[in-house]
Amino acid sequence: MKLDVGMLTHDLKSIPDYARKVEALGYDCLWSSETQHDPFLPLAVAATVTSRVKLGTAIAVTFPRSPMILAHIAWDLAKASDGRFILGLGTQVKGHNERRFSVPFESPGPKMHEIVRALRAIWDCWQNDTKLNFKGRFYRFDLMTPFFNPGPIAHPGIPIYIAGVNRHMCRIAGEVCNGLHVHPFNSPKYLREYVHPAVEEGLRASGRRRADFTYVTSTFAVVGDTEQELERARQSVRQQIAFYASTRTYEPVLAAHGWQDLTPALHRKSVEGDWVGMAALISDEMVDTFAVTGTYATLGAKIKERYAGLLDRTSLYQPWQPGLDDPRLPRLIKEFN
Repeated sequence: MKLDVGMLTHDLKSIPDYARKVEALGYDCLWSSETQHDPFLPLAVAATVTSRVKLGTAIAVTFPRSPMILAHIAWDLAKASDGRFILGLGTQVKGHNERRFSVPFESPGPKMHEIVRALRAIWDCWQNDTKLNFKGRFYRFDLMTPFFNPGPIAHPGIPIYIAGVNRHMCRIAGEVCNGLHVHPFNSPKYLREYVHPAVEEGLRASGRRRADFTYVTSTFAVVGDTEQELERARQSVRQQIAFYASTRTYEPVLAAHGWQDLTPALHRKSVEGDWVGMAALISDEMVDTFAVTGTYATLGAKIKERYAGLLDRTSLYQPWQPGLDDPRLPRLIKEFN
């Protein structure tokens, strides 16, 4: 299993130093997310100041962008990084698509399936001078003149990962993608009994094997070397679990353990703004189910043991990731190299 890290700064002026430090520490991949900032710009900067660490989006919100726009961005990042770029895509939920991005939210599974195929058709056109002739239910791409064709690059095989929680999206990942961004709100039981069977079904449909596919996530970590550190981390994780568990989208994760009836109560408290009350509904058993607890000396071994065969790479869930200057961090990273 590889240990990755998130892009904890989106200040383009500070990213060169941050990216160099991440690479020097030995992290395997630097992931940029789309929350308060664009996910691609930081990676463009990081690509020019690093040479080894992989670079990816975890995730870029897909539907507000045309696949042609995504294709151009990914192509340029793959070229700038000498093939280290991973395109991670996600649907986001209906409310954010319709009310934050003002785009329709229609048939997210089939639409994501089509976007992945469209991206590959566009890249094939640019790399191999193949005639662009993609016609689907949602998109049509059949015009590419030399003036708009960026031409071939040295590393055209850009991996595409998608984020998925429900079975349908996990199956799509297995059928047409190179990997799955598993949501941080997960457990070994949910992965083993819910996610993996769906992905395997997709892999069989595409004639591929488990070895052709990558599972990546962030791990809720209750980590500390003192009781004070552990308690502070435990409360933060408890709060984050409550936040995710209050949303119906993540009900399959709770349902894997028979806790799906908790969602309505958590949702009511979230509407009321009772964040403290939400956290109080998350039991110690739930924290132990969805998070890994340990000291800096034991956490690495516990993560690898917990997710052996279930995940290929992980990172410590933001924003409770240790600072890059923490002297205990290099030892933890080294355990994954």
